[in-house]
Amino acid sequence: MKKAAKIIGIILLIILIVGYIFYRTLLPTYDGSFDIDNVQEEVTVHYDDYGIPHIYAKNEADAFTSLGFVHAQDRLWQMELMRRIAPARLSEVFGDATVDTDRFFAITGIDEASEATVQALDKNSKSYKLAQAYINGINQFIEHGATPIEFYLTGIDKTEFTVKDIHNIFGYMAFSFAMAHKTDPLLTSIQQKLGNEYLADLGISVDPNTTLLQNYPAKDTVKVKNTLISAVDKALDPLPIPQFIGSNSWVLAPQKTATGKVLFANDPHIGFSQPSVWYEAHVHTPTYEIYGYHLAGTPFPMLGHNRKIAYGMTMFENDDIDFYWEEKNATIKEVTKTIKVKDGDDVTVTVKLTKHGPILNGIADGVDFEQPVAMSWVYTQRKNQLLDACYTMSHATNQKEFEQALGKIHAPGLNLMYGDAEDNIGWYAVGQLIERPAHVNSKLILNGISGNDEPIRFMDATENPSATNPPWNYVYSANNQPDSINGSLYPGYYLPENRGKRIVELVEANNKWTKEDVMQMTLDVTSKVHVETIHEVLNVIANADFSTKEKEVINVLKSWNGDNKLTDIAPTIYHRFIYQYLKNTFTDELDTETFEMLIKTHIAKRFTAPLLYKESIWYDIISTEEKETRKDILLKSFKETVVKLEAQLGNNVNDWTWNKVHTVEHPHPIGKVEMLRSYFNVGPYEVSGTQEVINNLGFHYDETGEYKVYFGPSTRRVIDFSDIENSMSILPTGQSGNPFSEHYDDQAEMYIQGKFRKMLLNTEEIKKTSKNTLILN
Repeated sequence: MKKAAKIIGIILLIILIVGYIFYRTLLPTYDGSFDIDNVQEEVTVHYDDYGIPHIYAKNEADAFTSLGFVHAQDRLWQMELMRRIAPARLSEVFGDATVDTDRFFAITGIDEASEATVQALDKNSKSYKLAQAYINGINQFIEHGATPIEFYLTGIDKTEFTVKDIHNIFGYMAFSFAMAHKTDPLLTSIQQKLGNEYLADLGISVDPNTTLLQNYPAKDTVKVKNTLISAVDKALDPLPIPQFIGSNSWVLAPQKTATGKVLFANDPHIGFSQPSVWYEAHVHTPTYEIYGYHLAGTPFPMLGHNRKIAYGMTMFENDDIDFYWEEKNATIKEVTKTIKVKDGDDVTVTVKLTKHGPILNGIADGVDFEQPVAMSWVYTQRKNQLLDACYTMSHATNQKEFEQALGKIHAPGLNLMYGDAEDNIGWYAVGQLIERPAHVNSKLILNGISGNDEPIRFMDATENPSATNPPWNYVYSANNQPDSINGSLYPGYYLPENRGKRIVELVEANNKWTKEDVMQMTLDVTSKVHVETIHEVLNVIANADFSTKEKEVINVLKSWNGDNKLTDIAPTIYHRFIYQYLKNTFTDELDTETFEMLIKTHIAKRFTAPLLYKESIWYDIISTEEKETRKDILLKSFKETVVKLEAQLGNNVNDWTWNKVHTVEHPHPIGKVEMLRSYFNVGPYEVSGTQEVINNLGFHYDETGEYKVYFGPSTRRVIDFSDIENSMSILPTGQSGNPFSEHYDDQAEMYIQGKFRKMLLNTEEIKKTSKNTLILN
């Protein structure tokens, strides 16, 4: 027994030693030195308290090689997944779970467009050379650095990256920004089954009476021009990488600030994930400096600033995807693709191409139209200059140089926001816009046979909406409807005016804004639209008979100021009511699956509040003889709300606080395995805020009465040109995607609490305060 115990003890000790050694191999190297190829002169990387690299190099090529290396060290797994989406290679990692996703992306044409773009690139351009340097840095880490734990868990090998991978990542980003694929087939199905009368109240027409993003200089007078159900949603749902949703940004001219210098704010809204979407890096050479936010696998930051300029973005929400009915013999070419499936048989996909684009029928499960439907997408049809555009933005030193990037962005549609040290501000809606015939409603499937619905032309970039240094002394974007283009409001999937209206209200009320004021404004959780909406409901049902409990609930709603803080009760009641109202309004005409799809769209956010204010054909329950009215549906929904909340949260209304139902968790793909969830996911946390307030935290409505946030500010940035070295930011979780790094989730609590941290620019401060220094040579 003693000998056996001794042997077991030795075996356990060996296991512990081997496990510890293996654990050590997984850790990132933030301190010390690394010999890597392609670096001509020594590069110093100072890591600050939050693991953000400050890269000091003597030339740009070495700087971008080093950026690729340190980016890969923290985010190689994220890079790997990002580059696999467009070429339909996720199933090699996740097996059957992502076959539908791969089948869908196999037909988008992103991979083929990326190949064509790379072939056409000027290999002598600065943008290409620096992109290649960045790729070289990634590949040096793949060769010499630690293998992330996810590669061991999934059993895949590390392989080299190429410049084509950058463009496939751009392609996924562009597709993620688009909204038509989530909306047009759904609306067409409703039209076919119920008729045009049922579309009238669903917010599919542009609204000139809403809060508009105003052009300056002013353009033409506004004249309103008419502008695959669950298949796509099912395909995109298993994606292990977050999708882009919306965003806020506002830039205040010197006349609006206490210091007389520009203040810049930006918080792009993107699906929460672990790691979060942005990687921060500060790159410094004798001729170039940028503090930037990078997508995984991309060399030039989409958001950035230095001592001269600051730029950021929101989603334009323009309509750049059209669907067309095709004849059954419309195919002009067929392409066969093979999807490799982990632990399963290969899946063969035959892509049928028409003059408009690929046929969706037979590819995406659920596209049940008898007639073929083709997808036409600006991104794959027009020249791709995104790499050069990102290079130009990040290397601009003034507004004129920055504006040279605008016409190079064909898709996705973006609102680019700008401010600089010379007191200039700007908003630019960028993306390739289409002039369509007046009779075309681009939110429905178009006639691809007659030729009557074809685009008239692709518009010139100078025609896009914009405002530079307007006399009202600020610019902003909250994904709301932009002003006119050539006398018309451009069709799109714009979000309701809620956030835009609140931003305008707050900004116009103050001409002495400080950095601290702007930071606090990014955390604003007040929705006056929600208050106005629920007061309308209470007015309509006012004369009904109510129980004591229902009267108590009514009193809570009447005293609501629109806040959505952790201890508020009204938000819990309001959102439960909205779900019951939508369910009672739509589910007699729509099956469960179609209803669930509808309330997930941007369109639903636009029509929910306006629909409450009027009678609608949707209110009549078709299975009953009597004709139900708005009041009937609102009263029924209110009474059901009280019953549902009592069952869920108890009889005491004071216990119905928002924190009990509104939470956020940042999911890692490996966290889908329950036993690994707590090791890889970050959270859950109780969180304040709600949908369509400035601190925009999105969730889907369902029967549970729980509101699990799946998107929100992917960073909050406030840049003060009066004190550029003390500009502030925060990430949702942490800088590193390595679960063994101390920077995996070290910002998560701060983010929830609404705190910020400095974006360091001062070299002496960086050297003095850096926790670790890595030398690359």
